[in-house]
This record gives sequence, C-alpha cells and structure tokens, in this order.
Amino acid sequence: MAIGSKGLSPYDLDEMDDERLAEELSKAKEELFKLRFSSATGQLEDHGRLKAVRRDIARIYTIVRERELGIRTAPSSEK
Repeated sequence: MAIGSKGLSPYDLDEMDDERLAEELSKAKEELFKLRFSSATGQLEDHGRLKAVRRDIARIYTIVRERELGIRTAPSSEK
C-alpha cells in the first residue's frame, strides 16, 4: 500500500498542469507546517500523516523537475 494522500498518486499528478501542481504544493506545505506545529505542541494524533504529506511534496517536486528536464510532458490544454 502506497503512503500518501488520496488523489495525489503519480498518475493523478501527471495529469495536472503546472499551475495546479503549484497549488497542490502550496497546500501540502501549509498542511505540513500545521502538522509539525501540532506535533511540537503534543496535539498530533495521526503521526503517519506527517510522512504521507512529506511524500506528497516529494512526488510533486519530482513531477515538476521531470517536466523541466523533458522526461515528462505537461498535459495538453486542448479540449
């Protein structure tokens, strides 16, 4: 079983455009900040969520970097 958020699998991230990836990245970073703060104050109940959010951030960075290098292509905007 993969660790991460539902809807943020590599296949789902690959279908997102660059703006949506940036939005998901900022949401994940904000959630990680809140989780770290809760952990520091002793109020965190789901410690596995920290690992999941860190992996989500890493997946997003990987997709962005692969697009920069030309390994992956962004989805076409034709509809």
